[in-house]
Amino acid sequence: MTISHKPVVGQPVEAISETIPNGPGAAAILAAGIGCAAIGILALAGDASKAISGLLNFYKPSGALSGVTTVAIIIWLAAWFILARRWENKTVAMARVNIGAFALLLVGVLLTFPPFMDFLQGR
Repeated sequence: MTISHKPVVGQPVEAISETIPNGPGAAAILAAGIGCAAIGILALAGDASKAISGLLNFYKPSGALSGVTTVAIIIWLAAWFILARRWENKTVAMARVNIGAFALLLVGVLLTFPPFMDFLQGR
C-alpha cells in the first residue's frame, strides 16, 4: 500500500512530522550581528590606539576605516560559515538567536556612535 501525502477532499489532513531545520537561517542572522559588533569593536580600537589604527590602514586615503570594514567582513563571513556548518541540519531557538543578534547589532551601533565612543575613551 502506498501512502500519499496529498490531501484528499473530505478527509482530514495529517500533520507532517518532519520539520525544516532553521539552523542555516539562524546562522545568517547571528553572523550578521557578529559582523556588526566587529565593526564597532574594530572602529573603537582603531580610534583609541595609534598602533591598531596603523594596522587597520589598508588604503591610505580612507585611513583605518578600510581595515575596519575589511576585517569585519572577514569576521562576518567566517562566523556565517562556521555557524552554518554547525547548525546545518539543526533546529535552533530562534528567539535566543534573534535576541543575541539584536544585542550584537546594538553593540555595533553604539560603538560607532561618536559621542558614545568619546565617552568610552574619556574624551
